[in-house]
Amino acid sequence: MKRREELDKIIESLDENKKMLVRPMLDEIVGLEETLKKLKKYPFIEVNPKNQNQQRVTKASRLYKEMFQSYTSAIHMLLTSLSAKEIESDPVQQFLEERKNFEQ
Repeated sequence: MKRREELDKIIESLDENKKMLVRPMLDEIVGLEETLKKLKKYPFIEVNPKNQNQQRVTKASRLYKEMFQSYTSAIHMLLTSLSAKEIESDPVQQFLEERKNFEQ
């Protein structure tokens, strides 16, 4: 199963309005995951061949860090969307809604 299909399956319980907001984010998550995999292939630290004690962070490392922060933020937003669905289906909330409808 492709990663995008896995993510689509995760959000299938959301209502259509939330799905419309979340779907574009899924494409971004998949793209970020692919980019992070590619960046992992590059060294994150360069060592000075003349002095082994001198090391510096590579551009790939800095880019990985930035992309990972974006990825983490996107995953956090996705999880927030999913947990909001769980709160909506809270049994106490359902009872209160039914009671409100009954009284009308």
